[in-house]
Amino acid sequence: MKRSTNGALGAAIVCLAVTLAQAAHSRLPVGDPLAGAPGIAGSGDSSSAGDRERIDAGFAMTPVPLDMQGKNPRLVGLGSYLVNAVGACHDCHTNPSYLPGGDPYQGQPIQINTANFLAGGKLFGPFVSSNLTPDANGLPTGRTLEQFMSVMRQGLNLNCQPGDPPPHCPLLHVMPWPNFQDSSDGDLQAIYEYLSAIPHAEPGTAP
Repeated sequence: MKRSTNGALGAAIVCLAVTLAQAAHSRLPVGDPLAGAPGIAGSGDSSSAGDRERIDAGFAMTPVPLDMQGKNPRLVGLGSYLVNAVGACHDCHTNPSYLPGGDPYQGQPIQINTANFLAGGKLFGPFVSSNLTPDANGLPTGRTLEQFMSVMRQGLNLNCQPGDPPPHCPLLHVMPWPNFQDSSDGDLQAIYEYLSAIPHAEPGTAP
């Protein structure tokens, strides 16, 4: 009886060790948040090795804590990868983009300004980059998914007032929306889901 108990305990310890090793390898917490999560609409087989690699990388590289309550983990992870590795959105939507001593363009180790991450406020002539963080209702940039996709695909400036003359409306003149207009529904949903998971922030002031 004693031998059986010790054997069960040994098996449990081995199982726990394997689980921890797998979790460390995947860069995700114990109790993989992707297990059983819905797939990514419009992006093919989200369980493929390529998608899993991007999702894992997205979780590893996000510079801010994430609120995963009610979120699709696959979308959040992929969205982080698209925002942080592919789109480099913080270059224009974080002001300043880097902390003092953390500017890679100065040959310094990267230190992203997390306090104002994606909160906008950077000047581009007469234009100011938008705050992409969730508003009081949890909507990234204060927009619904449908509105967000219109901005990303058509460059529509939803802050315009009826009758505003060109060239200021209706198209956004600084945001590189033409680069995103052919993105899949799944990729744009993933970006939106990630932006809904980051903390709200206010714009900073560049030195």
